[in-house]
Amino acid sequence: MSAEGNHVCPVHLAGSLDNRFRRWVQNPERILKPHIRAGMTVLDVGCGPGFFSIELARLVGPSGRVIACDLQPGMLQKLNAKIAGTELADRVTLHQCEKNRIGVFEKVDFVLAFYMVHELPDSRAFFVEVASLLKPGGQVLIVEPPLHVSRAAFEETLRKAGAAGLTLAARPRLPFNKAAILKKA
Repeated sequence: MSAEGNHVCPVHLAGSLDNRFRRWVQNPERILKPHIRAGMTVLDVGCGPGFFSIELARLVGPSGRVIACDLQPGMLQKLNAKIAGTELADRVTLHQCEKNRIGVFEKVDFVLAFYMVHELPDSRAFFVEVASLLKPGGQVLIVEPPLHVSRAAFEETLRKAGAAGLTLAARPRLPFNKAAILKKA
């Protein structure tokens, strides 16, 4: 989800989103494991080449499901190439979102929005849509980058999420990042 003029990482730079250094600094298992259980349905918004989607698919297990959503077909193709022919392919559904809308209608237990809310033209509308997708008690993990998003901008993001019916449940410690767990009110 993004609009003209908002920066979205181009497909040709997808390698910078999924590499050993990033895996060391932002270990997907360490970040996600406290929040994900087997059997959950999870939405990974702005999944890119699947850096977090693959770990989400492992964590939800054979009875769970991951909806990997991205604006760019090329990112979804990269993720598809990684999981093709593996057991994870049965757990991951690829979904191309629209510029101003996720466009998923299935209820989910958890939404991951990692380094993407600041790219949105209308984060208020995003949070309204996310709140409508969450099952009762569902959670959202928002993580924003340290340089692109100021503390004040992150607090404004949380205010918009609150106005959409999402309450702040926790502030996970992710070094050098701004992070929050939101729950459906």
